[in-house]
Amino acid sequence: MIDPNLTISALQKQEWDLIVVGGGITGAGILREAARCDLKALLVEQRDYAWGTSSRSSKMVHGGLRYIAQGQIKVTRESVLERERLVKEAPGLVNFGGFTMPHYKGKFPGPLAFGALLTVYDFLAGRKDHSFSNSIHVDHSLMPGLRQEGLQGATSFQDAFVDDARLVLRTLDEARIDGGVTTNYCKVVELLKGNAKGREQVSGVIVEDSLSKERARIKAKVVISATGAWSDILREKTGQKPVVRPLRGSHLVLPFWRVPVAQVCCFMHPDDGRPVYVYPWEGSTVIGTTDLDHPASLNDEPAITSGEIDYLLKAANGEFPSAHIQRDDITSTWSGVRPVISSGKNIDPSKENREHAIWDDSGLISVCGGKLTTFRLIARQALAKAARYLPDVVIPAAEDQSTLFRRYTGGIIDERFAALETGQKTRLHGRFGVHLPAVLNLAKDSEFERVGATDYLWLELRWAARNEQVRHLDDLLLRRTRIGNLLPAGATEYLDRVGQILSEEAGWSEQHWQNEVARYRKLWRTAYSI
Repeated sequence: MIDPNLTISALQKQEWDLIVVGGGITGAGILREAARCDLKALLVEQRDYAWGTSSRSSKMVHGGLRYIAQGQIKVTRESVLERERLVKEAPGLVNFGGFTMPHYKGKFPGPLAFGALLTVYDFLAGRKDHSFSNSIHVDHSLMPGLRQEGLQGATSFQDAFVDDARLVLRTLDEARIDGGVTTNYCKVVELLKGNAKGREQVSGVIVEDSLSKERARIKAKVVISATGAWSDILREKTGQKPVVRPLRGSHLVLPFWRVPVAQVCCFMHPDDGRPVYVYPWEGSTVIGTTDLDHPASLNDEPAITSGEIDYLLKAANGEFPSAHIQRDDITSTWSGVRPVISSGKNIDPSKENREHAIWDDSGLISVCGGKLTTFRLIARQALAKAARYLPDVVIPAAEDQSTLFRRYTGGIIDERFAALETGQKTRLHGRFGVHLPAVLNLAKDSEFERVGATDYLWLELRWAARNEQVRHLDDLLLRRTRIGNLLPAGATEYLDRVGQILSEEAGWSEQHWQNEVARYRKLWRTAYSI
């Protein structure tokens, strides 16, 4: 849990071994690994935890299938092993799900080539998870309305899913249990610099509380920037040139009944051959994703464009022609900015390399790029790069099998919890880990009910309001939970009850609440609707 009395003025009174800038999955992973090494580590985030790319992904923990086709077997093996680890350690949060690739006559990819890729994939994972069905035996109940013209068959396989924002929060929880400290809405406005062995070296940061505008100077032996698409901003303060090419990916959320797929349908867009997915998510159906340059300011919330909506609807209606999906069917949207390192060439965004890079600019270690699946390995590499500034620290080897996520293993004596269905119990274990008993103890009897038609329970909102540093309404409705994406009009139908919880647990006044409602409504209209 987060210390409610934490202030930036208190933070500057301490000298830290390490400051992590950025509260996405990479920063959370670095803090988790640093805390395991007994480092005195602080993480600061300019917005909310997971506000950027790490709450706006496609919610998939890929094992790296695409890397096999590129000949990157080592990368695929690392990704597969990390996927297996996450599924094993965080069941209910990271879960396997079914994927299906339909094959059409004369269209890429064919069943033989795709099956060969999956054979290698299964070998690296140590399991056989794929099968091919010809057109006669395709199970259409999993994907009702699938296009039949030219259908040769379909290949089914498995990968994993995650609530990306909750993965970040769970990782930060684990770091805090081991002594890490975190604060959100705390922006780094400048780097502190000093002299070390006759040369200038980064020695800390100047931060500003984004709400109070209070500033503080916080010193550290080393600073790690895990700011993703925002990496160039701090690197330029050390004289480096921009290298990030921000690319936007957008998604559409529909009511499940409009395209009731029971697993992921993956196929190629008819216009440009890019992969598109139609898949079930939290009781809804999602269509994604795009891949475009994002020229807008990174300070603004990214939003889908009309052209992207048309692109995704064309893809989905082409694959499910009887669905006739219209704009009016869309419940919500989300857009995220991928931190892709530019090749410097004028090439299609989808052809840019997705590999990560780590730089050392005189005590500012910057990490950018990479995949959500391998965040633990990336975090270890970043710490290894910082080790020269932390001479007494031993970084565990990459193959170290220490537990990343703790689970509550004791018996929970709560009749209300016992009455929940098994899947909901597993889900709550996955989302809250060792904090689950405290989550249940805080809940009122009426809060074991679902929020609308979602799987979220009201008790999750109460816990977040008290313990998860909610400073804006969108923190609660779009990241601590996802009801703002899943329910019509951003879940505004339920705002009265949400406001009561925030009044009781976060001490929000009526005026503060009204300001937040107005802010949230505007934000949702501009960045999460059509």
